[in-house]
Amino acid sequence: MSQIKNEKQYKAMMARIDEIFFSTDENTPADDPRLLELDLLSSLVEEYEQEHFPIETPSLSATLNARLAENNWSQKEMATILGITAPRLSAILSGKANPTYEQARVIATRLDISPAIVLAI
Repeated sequence: MSQIKNEKQYKAMMARIDEIFFSTDENTPADDPRLLELDLLSSLVEEYEQEHFPIETPSLSATLNARLAENNWSQKEMATILGITAPRLSAILSGKANPTYEQARVIATRLDISPAIVLAI
């Protein structure tokens, strides 16, 4: 399989993907040449994007703040859920402190956050 060599090719493939995507629907047969082309182009674009537009792992602080917003919790409520003091949670949320191993384990399990994010690895 070839690969995308520059942004001009990337943009051309994205335009073609848009064209194919909107000319097909759930009733399009799986062996339709447009779907085969769409699959191939999507793979090439995905490979290019992983190299040129990588998505970095979010920080623990950003992840915890997102959980606060998602659940409409106050910091005090989250601290209670995690069994840590509000000032300690505040320091973790601001990035001024890292959780202890035990706190990291509790954060990962109770909030369903990847241990890699909690431990910044």
